[in-house]
Amino acid sequence: MPIKIECQGLPCPQPVIQCKNLIESSNPSSIEVVVDNVPAKENVSRFMTTKGYEVTVEEKDSLTTIKGVKSAGGNNSEAEVCEECTVMSTEELARIDSKTLIFLNSDCLGSGDDELGAKLMFNFVSTLPELGDSLWRIIMVNGAVKLATDGHPCLEKLKEMEAAGVSILVCGTCLDHFNLLEKKGVGETTNMLDVVTSMQLATKVIKA
Repeated sequence: MPIKIECQGLPCPQPVIQCKNLIESSNPSSIEVVVDNVPAKENVSRFMTTKGYEVTVEEKDSLTTIKGVKSAGGNNSEAEVCEECTVMSTEELARIDSKTLIFLNSDCLGSGDDELGAKLMFNFVSTLPELGDSLWRIIMVNGAVKLATDGHPCLEKLKEMEAAGVSILVCGTCLDHFNLLEKKGVGETTNMLDVVTSMQLATKVIKA
């Protein structure tokens, strides 16, 4: 029988934290988490996936049940060794391991004139691909979540980066505050636990 956590009525990131604590303490083979809001549903589902669970979602009335079943992992013993692979230098390994996190908390860059700030933010977002393979994740909180919504000039640039493998996290509490949950056009809805963990994992954080 799966272990069930009742999280209705709890704001993010509490459902994710309860799920995290249960997995770390008991490592159950199956788990069910009941929530009653969209950010919690997306956050818990994604968290379970990162922990190796196969996730299904069932919705009934105002409640959502996220079910996770532990995936059967394992290495592929038939994998072939690439004869062309070479030992990488310390510098090459460092570049691969580099994780640059971009933290955005406004839809404008700088202060003084919002129209100018919006243009500068568009230019900033458009230039981020120049960071190359080190560009790992973009986190948007507060007014910056507007960049990820339908109709914003930055949306297509963000979609291109996501398609190229850049992780984009958009604050669910902030989207809800601005009534933009239904207008999010890119990225995954996130919570403060993800934000703090991302900062811990990043090798460099750029705040703009």
